[in-house]
Amino acid sequence: MPNKPIFVATHPRACSTAFERVFMTRTDDLQCVHEPFGDAFYFGPERLGERYEDDEQTRVESGFAESTYKTVFDRLEREGENGKRLFIKDITHYLLPPNGKPASIAPSLGGEPDSSIIKSTSSPPYPYATHPEPANPTVVPLHLLRKFHFTFLIRHPRHSIPSYYRCTIPPLAEVTGFHDFMPAEAGYDELRRLFEYLKAVGEVGPGIAGRKGDEQMNGVGENGKASAGKDEVSITVIDADDLLDHPTKLIETYCAEVGLEYKPEMLIWDTEAAHAHAREAFEKWKGFHDDAINSTSLKQRSADHKKKSKTIEEENAEWARKYGEKGAKTIRESVDANLEDYEYLKGFAVKIKAF
Repeated sequence: MPNKPIFVATHPRACSTAFERVFMTRTDDLQCVHEPFGDAFYFGPERLGERYEDDEQTRVESGFAESTYKTVFDRLEREGENGKRLFIKDITHYLLPPNGKPASIAPSLGGEPDSSIIKSTSSPPYPYATHPEPANPTVVPLHLLRKFHFTFLIRHPRHSIPSYYRCTIPPLAEVTGFHDFMPAEAGYDELRRLFEYLKAVGEVGPGIAGRKGDEQMNGVGENGKASAGKDEVSITVIDADDLLDHPTKLIETYCAEVGLEYKPEMLIWDTEAAHAHAREAFEKWKGFHDDAINSTSLKQRSADHKKKSKTIEEENAEWARKYGEKGAKTIRESVDANLEDYEYLKGFAVKIKAF
C-alpha cells in the first residue's frame, strides 16, 4: 500500500526531531504526529515505563493518565481523517517492555486474557494478564503493525547517550522532568528487536534502500528497488551522521523509498508559521527538542563540524569534564552496552557511495 502511514522508528537523541522537521514542511500532503505512543508508555493504565511508576501526581498532571495503546491508535485514525498521509516519528522502546522483558499484547488492543497471571490492584500495569503473539517483541498485535510503512533512524551511541544523559541531570532536568538517567531508555535493543521481527515477518526487506546491484545480498535490482515487487517496503535505515553530512542525497533517497516527491524546499523552514507549528508539536516533551525548534533548515555540516574520531580515553576524559567521573562511567557503560545493536543496524544503512 503506497499510502500507508510512515512510521519512523528511532531511539532517543538520534537527531530524529531535525529529521521530523523536514517532513513537517509538507503540510499539503502529510499530517505529522510526534511521538504519540509515549503517552501510553509513561502515563496511562497500560504503562510500560518505570520512570513515573511511583509518581502518580506527574502522571495525572501530564494529561495522559487515561491514555492506552488503543487511545493512541484511535488518535492516529482521527489524525488521518483529513485525507493527508500520516508521518509518525516515535521512540521504538515505547512499544516494547523495558529491560528485555517478554511482551504480551496490550489489553486495550485485544490481548487474550491469561488466567495464569494474577494481578493485584497495587501492582504495576506490566506484565499484563494477557498472552503474547508468537515472536512478537511488542505489545502491539501484528495486524496493527502491518498498517505502517516502517523506516528506521539511528545515531552512534557515543553521541546519543551523552546527549540523553545531559537531559536527565541539572540544569536541563528541571525542564525535561527526567531527573535520573535510566539505561533502559537508550532504546537500541528495542529498535533492533523490532527491526528483526519486521524483517522476519516480511514487513521490511529483503531489499535495502540505496544499494544498487547488490542482488546477492538483498535482491535489489538495477533501479535500486528490491526485485521482489513494487509493493515491497525496502529496508530503509538512515544514520544521523550520514544525514548531517549528506542531507540532500539522503532525504531525496528517503522520499523515493516512502513514495513521496522530493522537494528541495523541504530542507528549509525559516518562517514564523513553521516555528509555531514546531513549538506546538514538541510542547509535550519540554527541553528535549530546543535545538530542532530553534533551527531554520537542514544543511550539510561543514568539515569543521563533523564528528572527529576520538579514542576511548579521550571520550572518557571529555565526559568526565562535563559530567564528573560518576557520570562518565555511567555513559561509558551505556555506550558500550548499546554499541553492538547500533553496529548491527548500521550494517543496513543507506550507503552514500551507492549514489
